[in-house]
Amino acid sequence: MRPTDETARGLARNLLRSARFGSLATLGQDGHPAATLTSLATDSDGTPLILVSALSAHTGNLIADPRASLLIAPGGKGDPLAHARITLKLRARRIARETEEGLRIRRRFLARQPKAALYADFGDFSFFALGIEAASLNGGFGKAYELGPADILSESTRAQALAEIEEGAVAHMNADHAEALKLYARVLLGARDGAWRATGLDPDGLDLALGDAVLRLGFPASVDGPASLRTMLAELAAKARSET
Repeated sequence: MRPTDETARGLARNLLRSARFGSLATLGQDGHPAATLTSLATDSDGTPLILVSALSAHTGNLIADPRASLLIAPGGKGDPLAHARITLKLRARRIARETEEGLRIRRRFLARQPKAALYADFGDFSFFALGIEAASLNGGFGKAYELGPADILSESTRAQALAEIEEGAVAHMNADHAEALKLYARVLLGARDGAWRATGLDPDGLDLALGDAVLRLGFPASVDGPASLRTMLAELAAKARSET
């Protein structure tokens, strides 16, 4: 087990913030672990979010026993065990829809999973926040770390400050700074050219999407409000332009 450092923290945050799906394990009523594939998004502070039907066995499992774990393993070419993955130990909490928190979580989830809009408002579907209690990170062969919530989540005060302006800031970036978003994706992240759009932002980065493809632009330093966010985005755009 290696000492947890900033490289490990950054990798863990990127794996979580970039994920569109993961393997969720719950405890069945017979005490046997049950794993299922689920769509994912994250709240402003990085807390994993899921949308599940009451007809699914794992929904009943979470209501009966909120303990769960989540494996995020995006994989890649070659040996799957050579690629980074993270397992999160979690405690699930059902989200009340008609609250400020519920509306924010719905917006953020659908921004990451737009096709879920087809069923998100059905009466038997519920959002759950999966509170992180601990995590095991494997960065590849011989790179194992144990992390706590503070290693993965954004600082709460900053997350709240960004949550308050996120919707307007994302709309502004998409309407007035489409070229900068393309530069972030193509130059800074090495992605294909295209009409990339911002889908979310938080103290530690900006989420981008093009169809089903998603990208995470991590910030070199955490931001704490509108002014520092504008400065960060402008500096990253200038960096991208200088490298074209």
